[in-house]
Amino acid sequence: MSKRLLFGIIGALVLLIAWWSFHPRADQSGSTVAEGTSGRRGRSGAGGGPVPVIAGKVEQKDTPIYLDGLGTVQAFNTVTVHTRVDGELQKVLFTEGQDVKTGDLLAVIDPRPFQAALDQAIAKKAQDEAQLANAKVTLARNTDLLKKKVIDQQDFDTSKYQGDQFQAAVQADQAAIEAAKTQLNYTQIKSPIDGRTGVRLVDVGNIVHAADQNGIVVITQLHPISVVFTLPEQNLQEILNQGGANGGLKVFALDRGNTSTLDEGALAVVDNEIDQTTGTLKLKATFPNDQLQLWPGKFVNARLILTTREGATVVPSSVVQRGPQGTYAYVIKTDKTVEMRPIKVAQTEGNLALVDEGLQPGEQVVVDGQYKLQPGAHVELTTPQPSKQQPGVRGKQPTAKMARASKP
Repeated sequence: MSKRLLFGIIGALVLLIAWWSFHPRADQSGSTVAEGTSGRRGRSGAGGGPVPVIAGKVEQKDTPIYLDGLGTVQAFNTVTVHTRVDGELQKVLFTEGQDVKTGDLLAVIDPRPFQAALDQAIAKKAQDEAQLANAKVTLARNTDLLKKKVIDQQDFDTSKYQGDQFQAAVQADQAAIEAAKTQLNYTQIKSPIDGRTGVRLVDVGNIVHAADQNGIVVITQLHPISVVFTLPEQNLQEILNQGGANGGLKVFALDRGNTSTLDEGALAVVDNEIDQTTGTLKLKATFPNDQLQLWPGKFVNARLILTTREGATVVPSSVVQRGPQGTYAYVIKTDKTVEMRPIKVAQTEGNLALVDEGLQPGEQVVVDGQYKLQPGAHVELTTPQPSKQQPGVRGKQPTAKMARASKP
């Protein structure tokens, strides 16, 4: 009985301690919940405070209307320099990557066999000229003898036509001399265009042939240079309406990140057919490329400027919001409440959006803080705060992004 009594007392103490520990917490929790509920009810009953937002104004600005396409840089002219005669490559007179002009001497083929052929043609002409001179003297003598009837007509005709034969031989010899001179000139390989040489394809001492496929060097013209780019076929009519078929429209070449302009040129050609496989239109623009920012084979973003819209309605790009019903913006009314208004955006460039419909110049719009808003909510206008960075942590620099033109 003593042990059972002892265990009973201990159990009662444990239950008492547990009840005492739980009871104050329950009261405290209940009071806290009650206080929170009453606090929320109080704020809700008061209607809540205004939502802090950053505001901006709808402005008017002259804005270019453009079309963006992916392009490839192509050399204005490319020539693979081949030899036109067979022989040993004696000299290479250019360095790889050198700028050359039209007519600059690039290489020399062994000229001795061609010089010998020229000398032989010259000697043959001299021989035939001597025979021609003799035939002319004989013809003059036979003419006098024919008048005196010392020779018959047949002998006279023979001497006459023999002179004509030697005259033709001299003319053939002159043609052979010209051909030999041409072959000799071909031993000096000259640049056919202004451009820059590439990697040398043949070394000195090799025997080269006119039928070789590789050639000696490739020369590319870099001033000016071309960019071939494509646009959807739907843009063809817009380009034609702006006179693009005659060229002259301004084109910018941008880097792959759309962060910097490499060069400014003009539209040269609109292709005469649409690629049915891809549904795209091919265009070609010409750039001066004075700073050599464009290199053959390089991928760039080509921006074709169709026209410039004067006094266009623009807003910061962060104003534009997207929802299930399309694009919209929060407009701040005079009573500091906001209205969710549908808008139509023509294009976005950097931090500016061109608006076709929905906004009027001078209206106030919400630039930042839209995620807290509902239609009709009261707002409080604040100024943007500069972002703070921890010491030693380098911030990421913002980059401007350009969006492709789209129709509403």
